[in-house]
Amino acid sequence: MQKRQLGHSGLEVSAMGFGCMGLSYGYGAAADKDVAIQLIRQAVDAGVTLFDTAEAYGALNQEIVGDALAPVREQVIIATKFGFKNGDIKQGLDSHPASIRLAVETSLKLLKTDYIDLLYQHRVDPNVPIEDVAGTVKDLIQEGKVKHFGLSEAGASTIRRAHAVQKVTALQSEYSLWWREPEVEILPTLEELGIGFIPFSPLGKGFLTGAITEATQFDHTDFRNSVPRFSPEARKANQAVIDVLAHIAAFKKATPAQIALAWLLSQKPWIVPIPGTTKSHRLQENIGATNVVLNQVDLDDIQHQFASLTIQGGRYSEASQKMINR
Repeated sequence: MQKRQLGHSGLEVSAMGFGCMGLSYGYGAAADKDVAIQLIRQAVDAGVTLFDTAEAYGALNQEIVGDALAPVREQVIIATKFGFKNGDIKQGLDSHPASIRLAVETSLKLLKTDYIDLLYQHRVDPNVPIEDVAGTVKDLIQEGKVKHFGLSEAGASTIRRAHAVQKVTALQSEYSLWWREPEVEILPTLEELGIGFIPFSPLGKGFLTGAITEATQFDHTDFRNSVPRFSPEARKANQAVIDVLAHIAAFKKATPAQIALAWLLSQKPWIVPIPGTTKSHRLQENIGATNVVLNQVDLDDIQHQFASLTIQGGRYSEASQKMINR
């Protein structure tokens, strides 16, 4: 597996990470714990070193990550997040210093480790100055409980303010061929400051794999049921995206998902996507994207074809959208 540096931080990770949320949260019923642990270990065997979880994904999610990675703890980078009251998204945002410390102590126990490699603020809390958040994480770094500081879905000015207090190693936000807003202001800011970028949902919450159609029925607990972009009407309209990806994939002898991931890897050398999956064959497919080479002609072709597409549907519900880019 190729390695990448997250900006100027010196933190080196595999070019493709593993987003662990879907193993037990957000996308329907949780995977069997033993199966999930085995999948993470398969990722390790394939060279993946960056594993992403969060307090908000539930205790089980962090337990799975901790159990799976305990035998290879010194060889991997574990990222987790704080930022919701009692770790519960439904209870709202909470990044007060005492809450951050409580979340970290809880995560350390669940992850079976005495340090967190990369600690993110999950969402910016408008009730707590970002300087206080960064200062608290700075203290945790000095105490040896945290190695690196990250932000998630933060706006450019917030990134700058946080970075002035404690160097930000990485920003985690959504970025993919069907959500390119970060290109306007976020990517230039990260490049200027030397901050790495970790795109979550690099496969458009599964849509860019081509496996989701207008007729797909999601589990009643799947959060995509509340996402406008995943309404049957939007999925039907957005099938044009898959048609373009499939055409390019056939030419490159790859899959639509691999083209989508390879495109992300081609944007900047400090971008590390974290696709998630519960299936071994999808894991291997995602990792295989690191071997797909897109030359400038390919990238120009993708740019040209996507320029004529209009993606239908918002990427979040109205309430969730309010917590973005603060």
